Amino acid sequence: MAAIIGAYFLNSFSIIQATNFWYQFLNTTGTIGIVAVSYVKKAYQPMVLNTVWTIIGVVALARLLF
Repeated sequence: MAAIIGAYFLNSFSIIQATNFWYQFLNTTGTIGIVAVSYVKKAYQPMVLNTVWTIIGVVALARLLF
């Protein structure tokens, strides 16, 4: 969660852009953490939402790297 909030903060104050590697990395790692916690707690709605968010982040990272 801290990674997602950090990415949002940095983007909101124009420190990094949404197309920046670190923005996408922070969002993706944050969502992976939320998916893991949601799975353990059997909270399936945030798990599904963050799984989709993770997939989007992985694709965005792949596009930036390749």
